[in-house]
Amino acid sequence: MTHYGKIHSYDTGKGSGMITPEKGGDALAFSKADLKDDAAEPKQGQRFGYETKQVSGAKAQATNLEPQKA
Repeated sequence: MTHYGKIHSYDTGKGSGMITPEKGGDALAFSKADLKDDAAEPKQGQRFGYETKQVSGAKAQATNLEPQKA
């Protein structure tokens, strides 16, 4: 199931960031490896479609992030 959200933050040095779901809820972590098809570096406020995955005992994480048209 695809969810949508906006980039809250992205640290180029660490290659990780947070995305805030459009439907509300806590921001989800993601890493550069979770960006689909070598997407360009995400910018704050940019809209992305994504899926979620559970990481062993941790909070859900965003994966398969794909930039969306405005």
